[in-house]
Amino acid sequence: MGIVVVGSIAFDTVQTPFGMSERCLGGAANYFSMAAKFFNRVSIVGVVGEDFPKNHLDYLNSQNVDVSGIEIQKGRSFYWQGEYGRDLSNAKTIKTELNVFEYFRPTLLPHIRDLSTVFLANIDPSVQIHVISQMNKPKVSALDTMNYWIEKKHDELIKVISMVDILFINDLEIRQLCNEQNVIKACRAVLKMGVKIVVVKRGEYGALLYFDGNFFFLPAYPIDNVLDPTGAGDAFAGGFLGYLSTKDKVDIHVLKDAIIYGTIMSSFVIERFSFNRLLEITKQDISSRRAELLKMIEHSI
Repeated sequence: MGIVVVGSIAFDTVQTPFGMSERCLGGAANYFSMAAKFFNRVSIVGVVGEDFPKNHLDYLNSQNVDVSGIEIQKGRSFYWQGEYGRDLSNAKTIKTELNVFEYFRPTLLPHIRDLSTVFLANIDPSVQIHVISQMNKPKVSALDTMNYWIEKKHDELIKVISMVDILFINDLEIRQLCNEQNVIKACRAVLKMGVKIVVVKRGEYGALLYFDGNFFFLPAYPIDNVLDPTGAGDAFAGGFLGYLSTKDKVDIHVLKDAIIYGTIMSSFVIERFSFNRLLEITKQDISSRRAELLKMIEHSI
């Protein structure tokens, strides 16, 4: 019944119009697990260097997160530095140092191969293929990607998309992937690649779900104090798949609830730098924000 996330564990330096955080904890696997842990047990598969703080691994272990799949290698951890403009829509990469992450190609532990839900975070599609090929028939499999892989590793990306159930992608990337300017048409095109569910992340404009001929749109939860959007998409996937992993079936009603929880978790993470906001919240906070979002939707009709 557990979840496995495979992706980066990193140090980030992030500058936005509202401040700067230097060498804070980041990486897709971190953001995902810090959101998904509120719903189910999470196992992280990743690699860090000798510089990575042991107290964070100990914290994850104390929070129902299995860290046995994290390798500690000689060298330095993955590092990324980025800067956001005033609209906070896209980050300009200032520096990327892959370090020990450069040759990351994990062999999954036996207990991880049997987990029911797998999330392949934004990494090289060849590594995503390597990982999903080791899983023992998960109930739900999903991946995220980005424009770099669409351009540089298109064939491998198309192959791994055909191997999973859910694709998480933003609106610019799905247009690029399908060579289609209309997002609705692009969603239909993606399903022809083999996935069953498409989730289009649209930042401050919410998210779009396409499944079994049904479209569902949810606006973003309004936040008046956005400090750092880094990791919002991974926190969204954590909430979405965390909730989905607790259900026995997948239908449009369950998926609508999943997108609500994804939206809520992403709304929390953008209120602080790194994933510090997720350290403060409780399950009651999540339930309260869900009720507020549903009330907003109801009143908008």
